[in-house]
Amino acid sequence: MLDFKEKCNQAGEKMIETSLSGKTLMTTPQLNKSTAFTYEERIDFNLLGKLPARIETLEEQVKRAYHQYLSYSTKLKRNIYLNNLHDTNQVLFYKLVDEYLDEMLPTIYTPIVGTAVKEFSTQFRQPRGLYISYEDKDHIEQILDNRSNPEIDIIVITDGEGVLGIGDQGIGGIDIPIAKLMVYTLCAGINPLRTLPIQLDVGTNNQILLNDPLYLGWRHERVSGQDYDDFIAKFIQAINKKLPNVFLHWEDFGRNNARRLLDKYRDELCSFNDDIQGTGAVAVAALLAAVKANQTLLSEQRIVVFGAGTAGTGIADQIHALMMAQGLSEREARDKFWLLDRPGLLLADMSDLTSAQQPYARLPSEMSEWIIQNPERVDLLDVVHNIKPTILIGCSAVPGAFTQEIIQVMAANTARPIIFSLSNPTEIAEANPCDLLQWTDGKALIATGSPFDPVDFNGRKVHIAQCNNALIFPGIGLGILAVKARRLTDQMIWAASYALSEFSPINQDPLAPLLPPIATAKLIAKEIAVAVAKQAIIDGMAEIVDESLIAHELDQLIWQPVYPKLIKK
Repeated sequence: MLDFKEKCNQAGEKMIETSLSGKTLMTTPQLNKSTAFTYEERIDFNLLGKLPARIETLEEQVKRAYHQYLSYSTKLKRNIYLNNLHDTNQVLFYKLVDEYLDEMLPTIYTPIVGTAVKEFSTQFRQPRGLYISYEDKDHIEQILDNRSNPEIDIIVITDGEGVLGIGDQGIGGIDIPIAKLMVYTLCAGINPLRTLPIQLDVGTNNQILLNDPLYLGWRHERVSGQDYDDFIAKFIQAINKKLPNVFLHWEDFGRNNARRLLDKYRDELCSFNDDIQGTGAVAVAALLAAVKANQTLLSEQRIVVFGAGTAGTGIADQIHALMMAQGLSEREARDKFWLLDRPGLLLADMSDLTSAQQPYARLPSEMSEWIIQNPERVDLLDVVHNIKPTILIGCSAVPGAFTQEIIQVMAANTARPIIFSLSNPTEIAEANPCDLLQWTDGKALIATGSPFDPVDFNGRKVHIAQCNNALIFPGIGLGILAVKARRLTDQMIWAASYALSEFSPINQDPLAPLLPPIATAKLIAKEIAVAVAKQAIIDGMAEIVDESLIAHELDQLIWQPVYPKLIKK
């Protein structure tokens, strides 16, 4: 661990005490100020003569950094520049991106992070976080002790098997936890000094990576079965021993592992899977806004989910549970869903359904009177023709899957079809919002997984809602930390969805988008945090049980990108 400790003086001013000095201090991103080191700090920490004479303000540094950012011609190069800045001067990085959040968030997060993941080994410059290889399974506690930041509130972990819509990326998956933690800080003010990204390197089944001489991960097929489970169990045991109060965020695990690991460990430590719960929560918030705009009830909808992997089943589960909370029985709620995956409509007699898919499988007898193109397979068009859905959700990573015929059949049977094309990055979206508006005469209520530019339609500019998890998971994490919640309940997630839906622009304007812009993320995160914290108290999961203290706790938690005063240890 690095030798530094956060402190506050009697006036409440935050300071950092450290024994680091000279070049070591300047190459420590958590502490580096570069040209903003004061003259006194240059004397005290052996920096005199190591920097240009002029002492700059943080604002002056931001201007130079933005100029440098604009000098790069491609989005990937801009991503690399920002990550390099993150690796050299953490405060300057967060100050810069905070000032240009709308512009830069898509560069450090989705969709460009997907490209960065694929290029990880060829573009590698500097490690960040921890890498726990399967071969080091007997040294996990030692690896955790090697972390740079001593006090940790949030860990984001991945094994890199189910990255976005691009699949198994092996060790390159580490870029996702790094980006997620950036978002926690940018959108909720989580202190980056108290976060930790971790890559569980259990090999890869991506043959391109295995054949790449530059690949930096463990060059081995993915560990599976009992060996994999034992490795995960050792990791969780080490976390519970070393960091028992941490909030553990699972990210981009494969479809056969994501849900069962969440189910297995969610009662052992405060645990959250963004692909399942976060994606579901933000989609539910958008659906609540859309249903309200249509002046209908969630319980009245007929929902088709195309792509029944981790995200698709996670969204279905969140909606299903909310329907039950609103009064439907388990069976009544389940009957509102039709899920499709690679074999077509999920049917009960299929032999390879995952545990998450099984509850949604339909009986083949239900199709006895359907008109079906191919009796061997029930496709999306068949389902849309026969059940006349009001909601269509895509999590398939199949570009263009929502064809003009499918959308127009849907639109012919519902006044304002709700269509969510959620696969990302952009190139694998099920449909382009421009096409959806054209095919439905502008009636569709649309949300996407990746950012899309506004669409000019019939003389008006239509802004497209992005179901960006960044709108919800930072607030959930902040709420958990505010009351030191021991566990994350379903009710706490619903509270987050309801809180986000209240910010929907369509509540005030029927032509406005279903979700607010990312520029409002900080305001939204704080309101979500309050809702989650209050629900944690109601659910008996909070260590701090006085609601009147929530605002104070949030104020204490929220970190600002300013240079702290350094004190010589």
